[in-house]
Amino acid sequence: MHSYEPEQLKKHNGLIKPRALVIAGIVVAAAALRILPHPINFTPVGALALFGGSYFASKRLAFLFPLFAIIAGDVFVGFHRLLPYVYASFLVSVALGLCLRRDRSAARIGLYTLAGAIQFFLVTNFALWALAIGRYPKTFDGLVSCYLAGIPFFWNTLAGDALYVSMLFGGMAFLEHRFPALRAVPLDLKFS
Repeated sequence: MHSYEPEQLKKHNGLIKPRALVIAGIVVAAAALRILPHPINFTPVGALALFGGSYFASKRLAFLFPLFAIIAGDVFVGFHRLLPYVYASFLVSVALGLCLRRDRSAARIGLYTLAGAIQFFLVTNFALWALAIGRYPKTFDGLVSCYLAGIPFFWNTLAGDALYVSMLFGGMAFLEHRFPALRAVPLDLKFS
C-alpha cells in the first residue's frame, strides 16, 4: 500500500484523466471486436463488463460507458427481442466487476469470470424460453430442454470471457506496470 503526501496527491489528481482515457479506450476497442466475425457467443462482452466494473473509478461510468459501447456495437451487429435481457445480464457482470476493485488476484478474476458466464447463461436462456423465441414449450420440461440446448453456447461464452478477461486485465496490469502514471490512487484515499 502506498503512502501519499499532499504533493503526490496533486500529481495523482492530475494523472487520473490519462488512466480514464486508457480504460475507456480499452473498453471501446473490446466492444469493437464484437462486430468482427466470431463463433456464436465467443465475444468480449462478459470480459468487458467485468473490466469496466473493476477499473472505472466512477460507478456510474462503470455501468454506462461499457453499456453504451455494447449498444453502439449492436447498431452493426443487429437488434433482437432478447437484447433487454442480454443488457440486464451485462449489467450484472458489471456489478460483479465492482467486487473486483480491491482485489484483482487471478483466482478472484477467474471466479468472477465463471460467475458472469453462468449468470449470462441462466438469464438469457430463461428469457429465450419465456419469450417463446424457439420451439420450447412453456413447461418445466421445455425450460430444461432450452437450458440443455444452450450448453454448447455456454462453453463458447466461458471460453470467450476467459480469453478476453486475460487480455483486458492482463493488458491493463502490463500498462500499469510499464507506465506507473496509469496506476490507480488507492480507493480509500480521500481528496480534500
